[in-house]
Amino acid sequence: MKKTLFLFPFAFIIGSCKYFDKQVPDEDKLLQQRLEQINWKQVSSYPSVSECDAITDKELKRDCFFSTMARLVQEKLGADTIAMLHPCMDTINMKVTVYPDSRIVFEPQFPADSTTYNRAKFDSIIKSRLVDFPKVEPAQKEGIPVTSQFIIPILLDVAQ
Repeated sequence: MKKTLFLFPFAFIIGSCKYFDKQVPDEDKLLQQRLEQINWKQVSSYPSVSECDAITDKELKRDCFFSTMARLVQEKLGADTIAMLHPCMDTINMKVTVYPDSRIVFEPQFPADSTTYNRAKFDSIIKSRLVDFPKVEPAQKEGIPVTSQFIIPILLDVAQ
C-alpha cells in the first residue's frame, strides 16, 4: 500500500509533464508578425524641444514643437533683409529636416515656376541666420531616432 501511494504521485508528475511542453514560437514568424504591426508611414514620437518636454499628449507635443520652431525661425530671420529683397513676399515655406543626431537643416521652398526669387541670396541669409537653435530631440520610430522632414510656413512681417 505504501508503494502504491508513493508511485501514484510520481506517475502523476511524469504524466503531467506533457501539459507543460509547449512549442517555442518560430523567431522568423514572430518577427514577420511584428513588422506587419508597425505603421511605417508614421513616427512613434515627433521631434521635440525642451519647451515641449512636459507635454505628454502626442498631438499637443507635435503642435508645440511646430509652433516653437516657427516662432524661432521667425525671430531669427526677422523681416528686414527678406522684406528688402522681396517686399511682396509675406510667407516662406521652410522645409525642416531633423536628423537622428539632432542636426537641423533648413531649405526654403519656392514655387516651381518662380524665377523672381534669388535663391542664392535666400540660402545665404538662411545659413547665416538660422544657427544656434536649441537642441532638438529627433523623431523616434519604435524607440530608434529617425530622420524627419516637415514644412513650416513662416509668416514675415513686411509692414514697414
